[in-house]
Amino acid sequence: MELTAFLTIIALLFCFLFAGLWIGPALFATSWIAFTLFTDLPVMRILGSVIWNNVNSSSLMALPLFIMMGELLARTRISEDLFDGLTPWVSNLPGGLLHVNVIASAFFAAITGSVNATTATVGKITIPEFRRRGYDEFLSIGSLTSSGTLGILIPPSVPMLIYGVAANVSIGKLFMAGVLPGLLLMVAFCVYIGVMSKHSGERFYSGAEKIKALPKIFPVVTLIAFVLGSIYAGWATPTEAAAIGVLGAGLLGVATRCLTFKLLIECVVGAVKTNCMVMLILIGASFFSVTLGFLGLPKWISATIVSWGAGKYTVISLIVFVYLVLGCLIDGYSMIVMTVPMFLPLVQNYGMDPLWYGIFVVLLVQIANITPPVGFNLFLVTGLAERSIGFISRSVLPFIVIMVAFTFLITVFPQIVLFLPNVMGR
Repeated sequence: MELTAFLTIIALLFCFLFAGLWIGPALFATSWIAFTLFTDLPVMRILGSVIWNNVNSSSLMALPLFIMMGELLARTRISEDLFDGLTPWVSNLPGGLLHVNVIASAFFAAITGSVNATTATVGKITIPEFRRRGYDEFLSIGSLTSSGTLGILIPPSVPMLIYGVAANVSIGKLFMAGVLPGLLLMVAFCVYIGVMSKHSGERFYSGAEKIKALPKIFPVVTLIAFVLGSIYAGWATPTEAAAIGVLGAGLLGVATRCLTFKLLIECVVGAVKTNCMVMLILIGASFFSVTLGFLGLPKWISATIVSWGAGKYTVISLIVFVYLVLGCLIDGYSMIVMTVPMFLPLVQNYGMDPLWYGIFVVLLVQIANITPPVGFNLFLVTGLAERSIGFISRSVLPFIVIMVAFTFLITVFPQIVLFLPNVMGR
């Protein structure tokens, strides 16, 4: 029965997706049909309970707040100030200002948690500037498109929130776990840029000029310190820290004199639209997860793969392959909510930590954001750079290789992920 149910669910889901149905309704419809076909349980009662449990979740209160913070920051002059502040510090490195793509994305990642907000905000500044200065466009666009995905690895992160709720893992510990991998991946991108770039650097800046530029970076660093520091120090929950972030972003907008009432309304509308989209996917996925649980499919999948005698690294390779294929077809949020109910029991059966697996999944979602043909960041940068999707897809391939290699690095050395949560969580 389990095999029949599994094949039916997969077939239904892909039929709905290829028919053009949104992922949320597709998950609802698939789950409803599976419940009707394979159980005699009261579907409406279970669905009502799922919806109530999701919309009444205190953990999810942080979601609209972090989205609102990203909207506010993406529309202020903080991005221009950050570019100006970072320029003296990276200008004389091999690769010159291309490092700004990576470092600025990392900074914005730590205050927005959004791939699209990070990429769009940094790209609007760097793409015209790099063209004016004659930088290699293949490397500059590839580094921007790839570095923008740091927005979901360096906390706070919306996908981490979604995974934390789906897997019942501490959001605060997930945020801690993402810091070190995010910084190491940022360094890996910078090293690659330094090695591959033919640009030896910009003009030399003196120590006094570098110090003078620090006040332009200070607002971003301060906001990061307040949001993440309050979580890591145990002073605030992720939801309370998100509220602090919204307040801080609003104050920065007022201080830079660019937060008008009209702009505030636009930010609120944008945040509501994004939050509704994510919540629809999340509720549909929760119903999907409950359906799989009642049918016993997660345990069946785990037991089947274990019975094949597959080793840990074989299972990891299989999961990476599945995510790379899904990344060509659907968005990252959908990937998390569709796969966690099936794969989490499997990795736990092999003794892998759910906290580690959360960062592993987020890394794979990063790759999905730049995987041709439907990686969201590819389409976003196509509009920003006015270059073909083929050109941008080729430009990100070396960075995809780096990220795939990094997923296997954290598999071999899981303490890269678990070190900070173990030390700070005591």
